[in-house]
Amino acid sequence: MFQNVLSFNEIKNEQFVKENIRWDLAPADCMKPAFGNPDSCKSTYSQRKGYVFYIDTLGDKPGLFLMRQTSAGYAETLARVDEIPDELLIAAVEQGSGKAAFGMLPITKEIEDWLKKELG
Repeated sequence: MFQNVLSFNEIKNEQFVKENIRWDLAPADCMKPAFGNPDSCKSTYSQRKGYVFYIDTLGDKPGLFLMRQTSAGYAETLARVDEIPDELLIAAVEQGSGKAAFGMLPITKEIEDWLKKELG
């Protein structure tokens, strides 16, 4: 599932990615299907496009990842952030109980602040 993911350092050097991070979207927002006529579906997916950080809880231990959401409704994992302090991930998992969508949790404000600082 996570083949060919970028490193956090590679993401730091991708200005386009950094400019299009969607701090306002949670993984569950990206997974909602768009129903209706084709034009309304395009509009819904277009509103979701960008890059979304999330916490994956399905592995042996939680991990921080970056997902790319396209205007066509396609999503893929783009990067894994191994540099995140474990205590931030543990606290986020504890706070996110019940908010998981397909094993993915939204990031906390503390993780968002850490990411913004690290990304510059």
